[in-house]
Amino acid sequence: MKYDVIVVGAGHAGCEAASAAARMGSKTLLVTMNMQTIGQMSCNPAMGGVAKGQIVREIDALGGFSGIISDETAIQFRMLNRSKGPAMWSPRVQSDRWRFAEKWRLTLEQIENLEFIQSTVDAVTTDTSGITGIVLQNGVQVAGNSVVLTSGTFLNGIMHIGERQITGGRSSEGSAKGITACLNALGFESGRMKTGTPPRLDGRSLDYSKFEEQKGDDQPGKFSFTDTKALTKQRSCWISHTSEEVHDTLRASFDRSPLFNGAIQSSGPRYCPSIEDKINRFAGKTSHQMFIEPEGWETVEVYINGFSTSLPEEVQHEALRKVPGFENARFFRPGYAVEYDYFPPTQLKHNLETKLVPRLFFAGQINGTTGYEEAACQGLMAGINAHLSVRGEDAFLLDRSQAYMGVLIDDLITKGTEEPYRMFTSRAEFRLTLRQDNADRRLTELGRSFGLIDDTQWERFSKKMESFREADAWLSEQSVEPDAANSYLESMGTAALKQRGPLDTLVARPQLSLSGILENLGHDVPDFPEEVWEQVEIGRKYSGYIEKEMEQVEKLKRLENLKIPATFNFEKITALSMESRQKLGKIRPETLGQASRISGVSPADVQILMVHLGR
Repeated sequence: MKYDVIVVGAGHAGCEAASAAARMGSKTLLVTMNMQTIGQMSCNPAMGGVAKGQIVREIDALGGFSGIISDETAIQFRMLNRSKGPAMWSPRVQSDRWRFAEKWRLTLEQIENLEFIQSTVDAVTTDTSGITGIVLQNGVQVAGNSVVLTSGTFLNGIMHIGERQITGGRSSEGSAKGITACLNALGFESGRMKTGTPPRLDGRSLDYSKFEEQKGDDQPGKFSFTDTKALTKQRSCWISHTSEEVHDTLRASFDRSPLFNGAIQSSGPRYCPSIEDKINRFAGKTSHQMFIEPEGWETVEVYINGFSTSLPEEVQHEALRKVPGFENARFFRPGYAVEYDYFPPTQLKHNLETKLVPRLFFAGQINGTTGYEEAACQGLMAGINAHLSVRGEDAFLLDRSQAYMGVLIDDLITKGTEEPYRMFTSRAEFRLTLRQDNADRRLTELGRSFGLIDDTQWERFSKKMESFREADAWLSEQSVEPDAANSYLESMGTAALKQRGPLDTLVARPQLSLSGILENLGHDVPDFPEEVWEQVEIGRKYSGYIEKEMEQVEKLKRLENLKIPATFNFEKITALSMESRQKLGKIRPETLGQASRISGVSPADVQILMVHLGR
């Protein structure tokens, strides 16, 4: 059998890639080392968070499944950063780990064009035209017109627990040993990265009276723009803290830590360090926060977020039992670190296709990212583009002004990464327009064009857009008299009106909310959904800032429209600095905009390139 698209790996990237390619019409094969771990949450049982929540909503708006499955298996919902502006609001759910994986598998099994094989992939096969398929561990060759590699932490994976080293990419699972050598032989550059995970405990052995309870939102929201249901009941998480006594116990065994004794030399995640790394880097801090997170609705297993470690198991036991509430803690399994191979993403094009081998795509941790959400969005983009490449159609690209997904991919292929990459709102220069609430307005029409948005969701979206236009128009038509408004305005600490004026000018005032204005000024308000009014309010309140962002977007697009030929010889332009020539030659940017974002390429270099491009 020959497949249009072969997806290697069934983690978050692989699941989104396989489902997208198959639903777009490609005959797709998903190869996984273990059919029982499809969609597995390898680390914390949660989706979303700061900037990550925006990514999940973007995946959903394009027609991916991560948002739907997160909603259907959530046990708690929180909208983070509500005290800040709307560009910072980020949805997060605590998930039922087992139901999440089960739901992913059952969802994939319902897709008509998708087939499965449980096996390890040892190599890819190529000819002069590009990728031709894969070789399984048993020697069987499977032909494919395109291949998406989403190998997670399994490429030559080694797990570390103190002095012990265990071959594998995840607890109780093996590693994939052949792919790296195969890709290196084709000319790809590879490196090593490290990540880690904390111990899992029996929740019945903890004293919750010594923890701070962290409940979900009183009115829980959801990720998906479809008709998934919001939670009506939730499970709490809990907060605790380490102490200097805990730190002393851990420090006493640092000589046995693979982080400090030379066993691990690869880079770990800067923004999610292990507890020993935090103690070492922040020596002045006497306490670090820990989150006790339930793993599901029914299970007693809990995840100790903030206590990732690779110290010996007995040291983990001794230290953690000195935390208040953990005195009698029983371990299900210890924390560990895992080292694995990755391929610097500067070897990719914007569509996540490799520059060396046509129709071979990389997505997820193989590109140096960390996190389910970052992996899932890459998988979705790679799956779409693998399908398009097989059919000879133009690549689907998102730029930095369209989505956090566009920011992530551009950062990876333009700047590269030497440590696990994590998305933050600060990485997005247009974050005021790339909010979680308007992801559907930005991306649903694109998802519909690929056939990933079904008729029901499209009808729902169309109705919402019609309501938004009507609500926005209604607000523009309203006016307010000083006599009707001034007592309310003075009570809110904002200036009184001197004459009759448009109602929407009040919405822009930081002291006022649209709901408060409408409630107190007695207008006969049309009945539109809360999410519609929210977007109308954000648009009016931040209109000046959004207009400035859009001016910057237009400048960016002018540079992005200036294409650089694939054969362009940067070395011949002696007016460029040596550093610029070297970096431009290595990364080979596709547009002048991408060239301008490469570290070491100056504005003067960009001007020189413009001249040589005939502009």
